[in-house]
Amino acid sequence: MVDTIIIGSGPAGLTAAIYAQRAQLRAVVVEKEYGGTGQIAQSDRVDNYPGLPGENGYDLGEKFRSHAQALGASFLEAEVTGLRRDADGWTVLLARSDPLCGKTVVYAAGASHRTLGIPGEAELTGSGVSYCAVCDGAFYADRTVAVVGGGDTALSEALYLSKIAKTVWLVHRRDQFRGNASLQAQVRETANIKPVLEAQPVEVLGDGMVTGLAVRQDGIVKTLPADGIFVAAGLTPNTALLNGIAALDGKGYVLAGEDGRTSAAGLFAAGDVRAKPLRQVVTAASDGACCIASVQRYLESRQ
Repeated sequence: MVDTIIIGSGPAGLTAAIYAQRAQLRAVVVEKEYGGTGQIAQSDRVDNYPGLPGENGYDLGEKFRSHAQALGASFLEAEVTGLRRDADGWTVLLARSDPLCGKTVVYAAGASHRTLGIPGEAELTGSGVSYCAVCDGAFYADRTVAVVGGGDTALSEALYLSKIAKTVWLVHRRDQFRGNASLQAQVRETANIKPVLEAQPVEVLGDGMVTGLAVRQDGIVKTLPADGIFVAAGLTPNTALLNGIAALDGKGYVLAGEDGRTSAAGLFAAGDVRAKPLRQVVTAASDGACCIASVQRYLESRQ
């Protein structure tokens, strides 16, 4: 039995692994993707991680992983299929592998962006297609971008980008936005946000880099010229395995404080799975560190 099982190898899980090694805890990181480093690997450029401006997302993720490996962190490539609370700790069930037993679990499985599922989206992700305005908006200063979505996230991202970009197309498939009234009022009052309503995105255009978004409006396919497309269809936290085990909020995020403690003893949540106001590489890394500090306190209390 190890001291902690870390589920997920994004920035939160890898930081947890680094801190676990430094604390001389017996830990293992479980990740279903070979050599995975989380969603950061999809970012063409990360400009807001302290000390490493302009870093390619894949390279930054590899640095996190290499750091953990250099300290002796153990990794297991396997898909987690379930968790079970036992008298002595936790059993983590794995597909096509024997279960793992640990005194604690750090759950850092991340969240998945909802995609549009249209041609060109996957091919141009990281080359003009983004799912995070805070992460990538700075690259589009004085350029034209499109935001797709009609809820609070989409309106907030459009307002954020309006301070950076020259023009912001705000594309929504319905005839009115779903976001709160205050955000809608701010959008109406922002001159460079151009609502495009009752418009269904059908294709991301571009060869190597985004050049526009094709939408169907009034039965006609039109092209919105754009240098970047921000998909704001929301996130789905990867927390299905925690249903009935730990308390979740209405959107499925784990209810846990800054210390990562969940409602289940010995289970800690880090990164994008946790209910919190900001999901960034730096906050995920912070979560991973805080969880290991909490793991140490928990283990000491049981001695």
